[in-house]
Amino acid sequence: MGTFDGADRISHTPNKLELSSMTPDAQLRVALVAIGRNEGERLKSCLRAAIAHARTVVYVDSGSTDGSAEFARELGCRVVELEPPFSAARARNEGFACAMNSDPDAEFVQFVDGDCALADGWLERGAAALKTRADVGIVCGHVREIHPEASVYNRLFDMEWQQMPGELEACGGIFMVRAEVFRAVGGFRPEVIAAEDNEFCLRVRRAGNEILLLDTAMVGHDAAMHRFAEWWRRGRRTGHAWAQVAALHGQGEERYFVRDCRRVWVWALAVPALALGLAPFTRGWSLLLLVLYVFQFARVWLRARGRGWPPGDATVFAWFTVLGKFPALEGMLAYYWRRMRGQAITIMEHKES
Repeated sequence: MGTFDGADRISHTPNKLELSSMTPDAQLRVALVAIGRNEGERLKSCLRAAIAHARTVVYVDSGSTDGSAEFARELGCRVVELEPPFSAARARNEGFACAMNSDPDAEFVQFVDGDCALADGWLERGAAALKTRADVGIVCGHVREIHPEASVYNRLFDMEWQQMPGELEACGGIFMVRAEVFRAVGGFRPEVIAAEDNEFCLRVRRAGNEILLLDTAMVGHDAAMHRFAEWWRRGRRTGHAWAQVAALHGQGEERYFVRDCRRVWVWALAVPALALGLAPFTRGWSLLLLVLYVFQFARVWLRARGRGWPPGDATVFAWFTVLGKFPALEGMLAYYWRRMRGQAITIMEHKES
């Protein structure tokens, strides 16, 4: 995999932070925390890139059986091996604690996942941005797929990563954060098993900090997703995340994830239930409600084309956006069932281990 240079594939309007004026700091006070579970060769690429750029590298392993922890030790990383229950939130918290214990002078912490490799120069650019703007608590750059041509799912990932630079409401779990901000908000909530990054970012903003996306490459990501079942499980995990975080913050000013959950109820339950349930009483006329999916597809397709995507990419994005409501409904129902029965909320994996 190696390090990622996505400059030739990323073209956005620069934000108000001029990257050209930044000068790399030879004494970067940045520690790096990588988390993973059975990532195989992707983790090896991730850690090799990490130790080439960061002065302190911590790897947190969640029960891998592929020798990941042993490889990280051989490479010279500090290793934390978690016991169940596993979650990305808990792994990042444990990694942060280890990084601060090993490198107490670190001013910033970069989080990466084990299926990512750092872009050359990112740590310098990210740290410079945080030093330039005191109001920014989290900074991130572009995430791009290394092999978008490998499968339609990788291609979909690559489109989902694309965002306009500037201030964000939330970012994914790959970002650089001020150590003092991480401590101030209490880190991630370990019981949130997905969308833990959104939930964390919400609390960071509530504490008065901005989240900034720079117009520069941060990591290359290797989704390595080739099966519909993996995509479906990821959608199920997303629905579970929306329901759980909405239960935590849906009553706040932001009504966080409430609209996302409402869309799932409408498109994955209400529309098909009405269309099919009323068919015997309407001589089948209610089935015309299913035409709404055509209009929804067209709406998403036009929105994607408005972003400058070619027709093929717009079609892929629109199809999976509409279809994705159904695994999301399954995930939402799984969350409500778990909560109703008082079951522990445990990790939901979508990748093949």
